[in-house]
Amino acid sequence: MVFDSLHQEIKEVSRTEELSGKLGKQTEEDKLMNTVLPADKQKHEHAELLQEATNRSIGSFMPDLMFSQLTKNFSITQQLYGPKLIRMVSGYDPKYIEKNLKIPEFQKELRENIDRTIKQLKDEKLVDIEGNISQTGAELAALTFLKELDNYIPKESFGEKITKRVRHYGEKAELKTYKKGDRYKDIDIRKSIHKAIRRGHASLQQEDLIAAERRGKGKITLILALDASASMKGRKIEVCKKAGVTLAHKAITEKDPVGLVIFGSEIKLAVKPTIDFPTILYSLSKIRASRQTDFPLMIDKSIELFPTRNETKHLIILTDALPTVGKKPERETLRAVSKARGLGITTSLIGVNLDKEGRELAKQIATIGEGRFAQVRQLDELGQIVLEDYYSVR
Repeated sequence: MVFDSLHQEIKEVSRTEELSGKLGKQTEEDKLMNTVLPADKQKHEHAELLQEATNRSIGSFMPDLMFSQLTKNFSITQQLYGPKLIRMVSGYDPKYIEKNLKIPEFQKELRENIDRTIKQLKDEKLVDIEGNISQTGAELAALTFLKELDNYIPKESFGEKITKRVRHYGEKAELKTYKKGDRYKDIDIRKSIHKAIRRGHASLQQEDLIAAERRGKGKITLILALDASASMKGRKIEVCKKAGVTLAHKAITEKDPVGLVIFGSEIKLAVKPTIDFPTILYSLSKIRASRQTDFPLMIDKSIELFPTRNETKHLIILTDALPTVGKKPERETLRAVSKARGLGITTSLIGVNLDKEGRELAKQIATIGEGRFAQVRQLDELGQIVLEDYYSVR
């Protein structure tokens, strides 16, 4: 390939400063995104095993107990551990185990496989001597989300959307004639005075006022509230975690802080809005599901975490059920959403397979919170829907 020569006159040469040293990463996120799971297949499998255990609310591995449960009551044990975890620990498909469980030789081999897998986890310091998942194990498990981050939501499906919808906060766009409902602080005094002078007015009249219209962009603070009640255990919470990681990575890349509220019958974890991606990643990774659902408590905690400064503040709730805690949980939930809206916080609810009653409440939450309601019927759609909700407030 041949390029024509380009000639350009250099009119000025400025002195530059040469700095010594090596080019380094600037943020923890950069370091994390350049972390690659160990190349050997076994480490990959162990990372996925630990994450699946966390999704199933299992925090420790005891070979004696697991073997006993499998051989004595396979059906209940499969509900507890799930087919994927059983396969990863034992090396056998659950259907094959169930078919051959009464054969003594197979029982012996099954026990040896379980012992071997858990010993490997201990040797790699992924679980401690008692079988509890270690900090090293939890960190390795979290990295499984990074491995598939680029593939989870196709990049080409979305792009930055700058909405023309008028916002109170965001970047100034076009100027317009001031009207009732516009904020006084958006009035452009200089241009308003010029307009009054052109009209020959001795003083500034209301019809002379010019205000800046703001586009729905600028700084946004997000909080993701994730329902970690018992019904979310397994595949549901796994997909919610992946969607949360995807949302956090996209928002933080845009310099929008992200916080977390993990709730059940109590607040299990609360993370103030941050642009530190590893904090969100590790926090999401270690979530386990248990007990009931307290919406008002979660909303009040979210209000507490949001900054008080004037900016777009948006709460996204991921849940599969109605609130179950309190004397009148539904009414208390709507009251909490209304309180949040009065403080400048919009609320969206993304429901995972909600029933009719749940959908009706979710729609009321979205209406009062001036957010969006979306029903997820296919779990693989969740990540896309969460990102769409984020783009809707940008």
